[in-house]
Formats: sequence, structure tokens, C-alpha cells
Amino acid sequence: MDQLQRHRAASRHRQLAPGRVATPWLALLAGPLSFGIAAPALLLDDLARATGSGEQAAAAGVTAFGWGIALGTPLLAALLARRGVRAVLTVASALVAAGTLILVPIPSVPAMVAGAAVQGLGSAGLTVTAMKLADSARQMGVVAASLAVVGATGPLTGALVADISSWQAALALPLLAVLAVPAARRGTTAPDAAPAPFDFLGMTLLAMLVTAAVLVPHRPLVAGPAATVLLPLLVFWTKVRPDGFLPAAVARNGRFLAACALALALGVGNFALLYAAPDLLRQHAGWAGTLSGTVLLAPYLIGGICSGFLVAASVRVSRRVASAALLVTGATALLLAAVTTAVPLLLAAMTLGSLAAATGQGVLALHAAGVVSASHRAEALGLFNLAYLLSVAIGPAIAVTLAHPTT
Repeated sequence: MDQLQRHRAASRHRQLAPGRVATPWLALLAGPLSFGIAAPALLLDDLARATGSGEQAAAAGVTAFGWGIALGTPLLAALLARRGVRAVLTVASALVAAGTLILVPIPSVPAMVAGAAVQGLGSAGLTVTAMKLADSARQMGVVAASLAVVGATGPLTGALVADISSWQAALALPLLAVLAVPAARRGTTAPDAAPAPFDFLGMTLLAMLVTAAVLVPHRPLVAGPAATVLLPLLVFWTKVRPDGFLPAAVARNGRFLAACALALALGVGNFALLYAAPDLLRQHAGWAGTLSGTVLLAPYLIGGICSGFLVAASVRVSRRVASAALLVTGATALLLAAVTTAVPLLLAAMTLGSLAAATGQGVLALHAAGVVSASHRAEALGLFNLAYLLSVAIGPAIAVTLAHPTT
């Protein structure tokens, strides 16, 4: 009887210990973020008509979502480090719900931008929490694969939901992540973080730098110089406040910064290809709308599903080999898309871009978290995801600008 009681107590401890949330719940907690990125890809015409604007204005909602997840990632990672998983789950869930409520009822560009930004803030918190709770390469691989697979199905899912219901319903899909919050709360103990002083100035400087970086594709003459000024200011502040919002131990770690830079580059290439894909397929194959979304399922699903296995297997190779393979794959995808008009080769380029970005997010997140101390792991994951998710704001903006330079 005593042995049975000890077994039950051990089982309860495993269920409640931090990082012991079941893998499917982690996938559900993180994956729907990609709906906010990918679901509007085939809806830009609908959004432009509904809001009485051009496609570039309609794409502003995607940029706002990208800004929200880019800014929300370090903000809520800091909350995660200081107040724990349960506080972040509560705040992030409220933000996703509030953003959706702003987004859905009012067909206007300002409401779409504001709602998407708030929704992105919350989605970022749920995703960085899922990565924090992933306690193995396998779980991290599943989290990364869930983001990629949802991103792969996002354009078609968004188009189908819009056809069945409305474009507002398609833009509300990130709310699905909230379904995993109760399971994530049950899988963590309450005292999993210690309160610490908050660095308001460091947070403000980083928020301004993120905003400037997101606006560079739209307002380069203003945002470019602003980012150039803010970056050295933030670097200086890490020297004044080394334990602040941007910890010096993380910000000055060369291997960490290299992982972030490569993740950003891979993400920009992938999301630019994702948003360029409908125009490329329309131009070279005469496909449009739902048909394009159906065709795009194959390359992005292949990339997303394979990435889960590759992330899990990445622990068997050196960091340099893994990084070099990711860089070559991502560069090949962009080169192939730029020089070919053959649809099979275009689809191959999209497969490679998806594979590089999805695998890179998981592999490089493990690298980024592994080169800093355990006490800074939450901040490191937040800042790494900030770098990767900046590509969500930059990649689609580049694709839309190149496709519609005068829209």
C-alpha cells in the first residue's frame, strides 16, 4: 500500500512539475500564433474591399500582428522570468481575447491594426511560455513544427473560414490557443519565479527599437535613422543596468546573437516567400484563391512536419554544422524562387524556405537557450523569439511592396 501511495505521489509530482505539460497541449498553446501570420495571406483582396483600402493598407494588420508578437515576446518573457508561468498565461489569454474583440466587430483599418497588435502581444506570451515549458529537444521540435504546420495550413484555413463565415472569423483563429491554457496551468506549480525590480527605461528603449525595426519597410527614411540611434542607446543602457530588462549576460553573448541573426534571416526569407506565393502561382500557373492555398499546403506541410524530426535530431550534430545547413537551405530557397518560373521549382523553393525557417526556430532556440545561464533562460528565449518574429513584420511587408509597389 505504501508503495502504491508513493507511486501516486510521484505521478502527481511529475504532472505538476514545471515543464511537464503534455506535448500536444504545448503544440496547441503555441501553434495558433501562426494563424495570425498566415491566415490573411489569401484574404488581402477581401480585407481591402471590406475596409475600403488598398492591399498594402490591408496588409497593415499583418504588420501590426508582427509588431505585437515581436514586442510581446520580450515583454512577456520578462514577466515570465519575474512572475512565473501562471501570470503570463493569465495576461496573454486576456490580451488575445481583447485583441480578437477589437478586431472582429469593426471593418476598418484602424480597428484591424489595433486588434491585431493586441492579439499579437498575447499570442507571443503563449508561444514563449510553450517554449519555456518544452523540456526536451523532442518537445521543442513539436512546438516549432506546430507553428510551421499551422502556418502551412493557415492560408487555406483562413480562406475556407472566410468563405464559410467571414474574414473576421478567419482573423480570430489565434484565439484557439487559449484552449490549452487550463492544461498549461495545471502542469506548473505556482512559485516558479522570483519577483525582481523592473527596468522601465530598458523596456521602453527596446519597445521603441522594435517599433522602428518593424516600420523600416514602410517608412525607411524615418524608421531607419531612429533604429540607428536607438540601438547604441540600448547597448549603452545594458552597461548602466546589466541586470535590467535586457540582461547584459544575454545581449553581449556572441553565440546567442549569432543564433538570433540567423533565425531572423531565415524567417524573413520564409515569410516573404509565403506572401509572394499567391502572386507567383497566379502569374506562372493561373491559380488563385483557395486553389493556391490548397497547392501551398504541400510545401509548407512538408517543411513543418519534417522540421519536428530535424529539431529532435539536431542534438546529434554540432552547432556549426546545423547552422551552416540552415543557412545554405534558406539561401537556396530564395535563389530558386528568384530565378525560376517553373511551378514545381517554385514549390520546391517554398518547401526549402519553410523547412529552413521552422527547423531553424527550434534548433536555434535550443542553441540560444543553451549558451546562457539557466537564470536567464526565459529572457533568452524571449529575445530569441523577438529576433525570429521580427521577420513576421518584415517578410510580408517586403513581399507586398515588391508585388504592388504603387498600391
